[in-house]
Amino acid sequence: MTLQIDDAGVGDLLHGVVVGAYRPETGEFSYDMIDVRYFQHPRFRRKAYLARASQIVIEIIDRIKLHDDERIQICTSFVFERAVKDLEKKYGKERVTVTKISNGAQHSVETAYLDELRNLGYEPLAEREEKRARSFFHMLDWLKKDRRRFKHAKTGWARLHRYMKTSKARSFAANYPGPRKRSAHGH
Repeated sequence: MTLQIDDAGVGDLLHGVVVGAYRPETGEFSYDMIDVRYFQHPRFRRKAYLARASQIVIEIIDRIKLHDDERIQICTSFVFERAVKDLEKKYGKERVTVTKISNGAQHSVETAYLDELRNLGYEPLAEREEKRARSFFHMLDWLKKDRRRFKHAKTGWARLHRYMKTSKARSFAANYPGPRKRSAHGH
């Protein structure tokens, strides 16, 4: 058996990042989110998202119950830099493989991210993966329509600041009230 770990949303302007675990043999899936605050100042500059991603990966693995002989495949994403080290320390290097994740795991994580975006009231473009630049500007336009929405933006990314006044984007992020309590998710 294999447990596959993937992420979705790290390169997008909106919301946090979904981190999910998928077991291809059974179709089990569980996920949680790195809150958007980890992609806003000052946490973003300190790369606090790395520790949070690792914490979420460990929590999900505990929740989904890793089998004694089960291998872990984890996405090559930079967001898992610390998680890989922590997994190797906890489970052994021979059980952890960093690789490109596709098929069921990728689909499940991406679907969870899109659902989370819709929960914000944003409708993602159907072809967002193929047309990254168009998707970015679609998200940016959605943010600009209501200044209160900036609390949902990854304001730590330099790309946003090319299109907005830095102080304006930061002031919106600073007024973010904090994360809502999230229960364990599973499908």
